[in-house]
Amino acid sequence: MGEGLLMSAKERRRLPELSKVVAGEQRLVDAAAKLGLSYRQAKRVLRRYRDAGDAGLCHRGRGLPSNRARPAGLRQEALAFYRERLEGFGPTLAAEKLLERGLAVDHETLRRWLLEAGLWRRTRRRGAVRRLRERRAHFGELVQMDGSIHDWLGEGRQSCLMVMVDDATGWTLARLFPGETSAAAMSCLWRWIEGHGLPLALYTDLKSVYHATAPPSPAAQLAGEGAPRTAFARSCALLGVELVPAYSPQAKGRVERKNAVLQDRFVKELRLQRIATPEGANALLEGGFLAELNRRFAVAPGEAADYHRAVPEDLDLAEVFAFEEERTVANDWTVRCDNVLYQLLGPGRSLPPSKGKVTLRRRLDGSLRIYYRGLEVSYRLVPAAERERRVQAPKKAAAGADLPRRPWTPPADHPWRRGSATRRPTACVEQ
Repeated sequence: MGEGLLMSAKERRRLPELSKVVAGEQRLVDAAAKLGLSYRQAKRVLRRYRDAGDAGLCHRGRGLPSNRARPAGLRQEALAFYRERLEGFGPTLAAEKLLERGLAVDHETLRRWLLEAGLWRRTRRRGAVRRLRERRAHFGELVQMDGSIHDWLGEGRQSCLMVMVDDATGWTLARLFPGETSAAAMSCLWRWIEGHGLPLALYTDLKSVYHATAPPSPAAQLAGEGAPRTAFARSCALLGVELVPAYSPQAKGRVERKNAVLQDRFVKELRLQRIATPEGANALLEGGFLAELNRRFAVAPGEAADYHRAVPEDLDLAEVFAFEEERTVANDWTVRCDNVLYQLLGPGRSLPPSKGKVTLRRRLDGSLRIYYRGLEVSYRLVPAAERERRVQAPKKAAAGADLPRRPWTPPADHPWRRGSATRRPTACVEQ
């Protein structure tokens, strides 16, 4: 028995049609129409069929190495580097890191190599199907903000990466903080404003950092005040930035997907660079990582107009991004906050009266300013020793007042003890 000939389905369809042409049973133009070939291509195929028979219909490259095949040494070197440094990296990110090393491999080729070597496994993500929300048309029209809690530094200890993503372009800003706090959100927004200006609106979740969840107090209701605001919401109100709440993670899916990208790419870049400190992580973000991320993934907005607004010249961002508290002035013109005593000094025209209300404004750098009716009041920190004396003095006075008082007995020569006979008669004045 002779050797078999392997033919594809396309080649098997050509065989009977060209056989009829050779036998004179149909015209070549009709066979070309049936096979979906041009007349010139049909002539070439027919010529090869007449010269080599059935084998002439087979592809000439069958059994030969591909002209685009990678050298075997490249595959071995790429897989060795992946095992050594890139274990757990996805094919796309691993292909980028191999290119930085001088090994140019397409990510789909690398994916196939990794699957064959058992170094990568397909993962399928299936979730609820939701209607796609179109991007905003203008840069700065809507910026999404979120905090991603993750073990960023690989220490087994979680920290928070504050992430801001423009809805229209996907432009990203991020910075690592110990936690998702009001100070972290303020600092991140401050950096965005310095780089681009004031956005029209911020899209955040319902965490207490951004939106107050407690109902207004009875006193606030009687005063006609609205719902309480967080420190971050107060800052946004002063800046004229609308704070839009998102009622599900999918509503702000753009920043949520960016968190997933950063938890993959940023964590692995930190591992490659052997960075294990928050300072080093932030230096990496600002040293080119975010610029490269935006270069690769940011898109052009639908409209060219930039909706960011300039910061007013009379607006001090250090005063805007601060924490405010109201305190009552004591009789000795002192104010207590966080168990620390501050002595108010004046000037006299701005010195509040006793029992008056002052506003304490603590900035992000830790400095404290005290205001009374919009005017700044100077102060000094009361030392601990002096504060202890002030605390102990009222206690001693109160302790002395509690002792039983002995009745007072006048001395023998006291006028109260003199009888009426011993008193001098009142002199009479003659008229």
